[in-house]
Amino acid sequence: MLKKFSDRIYYYEGEESTDRPYLYYIRGDRQSAVIDAGNSRRHVESFYAALTEMGLPLPDYTVITHWHWDHTFGLPYVQGKTVASALTNQKLRQVMGWVWTPEAMDAREKTGEDIAFCNRCIRIEYENLQEITVCPAQEEVEDRRTIDLGGVHLELFAADSTHSRDSLYIHIPEEKVLAVGDATCEDDYENGGKYDVERLRKMIARFEPLNFSFFLLGHCPPEDREGMLAYLREQLITKGM
Repeated sequence: MLKKFSDRIYYYEGEESTDRPYLYYIRGDRQSAVIDAGNSRRHVESFYAALTEMGLPLPDYTVITHWHWDHTFGLPYVQGKTVASALTNQKLRQVMGWVWTPEAMDAREKTGEDIAFCNRCIRIEYENLQEITVCPAQEEVEDRRTIDLGGVHLELFAADSTHSRDSLYIHIPEEKVLAVGDATCEDDYENGGKYDVERLRKMIARFEPLNFSFFLLGHCPPEDREGMLAYLREQLITKGM
């Protein structure tokens, strides 16, 4: 369901059973953008149908927060230009070589290349695994980039997070929001589903100077800045003991 966050920002709620993330739509005076591509053609199509029903134009840009399947497997089906960090594209080019059979998925799970939770959700989202198509974004961000949508700007910056090394953050100063995808979550691939204390400390320090009031999150509704920062600081204290 598409919900209105502000006059310029809408969000499409995620689905827990198939790990569909929240998708965010930002409407500028001249162009529009979406944060994350969703996890399948069906996800994109249902999202676009909701946009059309609300009278909103399809996006001119889709910006990817990190490489994980639920945020990127919709990339081949989105409208407009696609943008991701250079590290995200690097990883997606690796994933392009993956074979999508139950046997290959189980093998990647055993080696730690992929995780059980993702494999389970992929099997639910894709009744036919051969429908999976992976591609990189068309444009890469090495460090920073600003996209002017008209009256609202996306300030993109690539940096590490506690969830994935390739995170791309989207600061929208006019709306006082910071889109982070799953950046505030633990790392299931490199750290056994736990927070790395040093990465957490650096991420909090990265957030603190920015002028924003809400986090736009990957699998939850928008969260107020102070509540989320308080939670992260608590994790820092707890995990650092």
